[in-house]
Amino acid sequence: MTQGSRDVTSRKEKVGYALGDAACNLYWKSAELFLLFFYTEVFGLSAAQAGTMFGVTRIFDAISDPVMGLIADRTLTADGRFRPYLRWFALPMAVAGVLTFTTPDLAPGAKLVYAYVTYTLMLIVYTAINIPYSALMGVMSPNPEERTRISSYRFAGAFVGTLAVQLSTLELVTILGQDDAAAGWQRTMVLFGVVAVAMFWACFRSTRERVAVLLLSTSSRGLRPALRALRRNRPWLVLMVASVLILAAFWMRGAATIYYFEYLVGDASLAASFLVVGSLASAGGIAATSPLARRLGKRNLLAGSLLGVALTYLAMLWVPPGAVMLVFVLNALANLLLGPTPPILWSMFADTVDYGEWVDGERRAGLVFSASMFAIKLGGALGGLATGWVLAFTGYAAGISQSADAKLGILLLFTALPAGAFAAAAFVTRRGYPLQTTLLEQIERELEQRRR
Repeated sequence: MTQGSRDVTSRKEKVGYALGDAACNLYWKSAELFLLFFYTEVFGLSAAQAGTMFGVTRIFDAISDPVMGLIADRTLTADGRFRPYLRWFALPMAVAGVLTFTTPDLAPGAKLVYAYVTYTLMLIVYTAINIPYSALMGVMSPNPEERTRISSYRFAGAFVGTLAVQLSTLELVTILGQDDAAAGWQRTMVLFGVVAVAMFWACFRSTRERVAVLLLSTSSRGLRPALRALRRNRPWLVLMVASVLILAAFWMRGAATIYYFEYLVGDASLAASFLVVGSLASAGGIAATSPLARRLGKRNLLAGSLLGVALTYLAMLWVPPGAVMLVFVLNALANLLLGPTPPILWSMFADTVDYGEWVDGERRAGLVFSASMFAIKLGGALGGLATGWVLAFTGYAAGISQSADAKLGILLLFTALPAGAFAAAAFVTRRGYPLQTTLLEQIERELEQRRR
């Protein structure tokens, strides 16, 4: 097999890999967009209780990510290091998702404990399947441009999963639950679980680990030396800070959307259409990722996209909620600009794996991606905590007409606060990330010489 053929993955394999992120997003987007609303409007938690729970559980979950990365790096089976986890944890992921969106008949204190336990379980199982899945991209091909193409397919799959959640969730809850919202949420997650298991297994069957046998270290060194090596990986550190800011913005904006349409616009049913239109616009950005990355470079594309989104969100602060068409148009523009962000960010994380190997000779794909997930989950923790506490601080109360302060809090969570986080991420990326095209090409050449 030639080097070129070994570097390139087939379209079928890319599509198969994309199914894994479609499955992951049935859970990730359900939690990001609807879990806070479920907890406050159906389950019976206060906004402060739910926000605090998000912060505590996600920080705990984030700490477990590097451990999972080390475990994945040291896994050795006939099916590879990372692929087996897609098969092993598909069913546990479905069960954990259903339990999280189940409302038990318990006293308020016991229900809060149940929420902590089941959500933590879902996060842990998600880590066990998503960390190896993310690392898998880094060993499907050693070529940075090919990884960008794989990443674009991956986030096309993420788009499909996201679109399914946005388009169908509220409608399924109504149809499957009839007059019982709690039953509707539980049954919806059962349906999502069945679909997700099929997609995880299809991803396992259709992908291959071409680089794993050649590159991944079987070093017996522990977590502490490996984390010290990560701290010397400047590109990864920059992306970690940017990821925390980006995900905090995602979670604030996503969780605030249904509240915005319920209490500011006055029509919660518009939220699904709003989210779907945004996702369709982001698909255009995802499709343009590879050519834009070649033309502008990954760093400039990421920073420019984030800054554009920040400015668009800030403009929405001044748009009256009643101007629904303008809100839709500006959101579509923001999502078009945001489209390249996820695929280019994960492609850049894969490049930092090469950089780490280039610097110290150790390839730590699992650890790099798991530590990157630590940053992403930390961002989600901060975003969830901020959302819950801003709602509580401004006087939000479920199921009633909101005060002017509560409406202002929702508006800020929907516009200015995520805009500030995106702008800060753009600044950090533009000023601090060193891996431009020329250096990446040099790293690839020198690593290939070592491997020979």
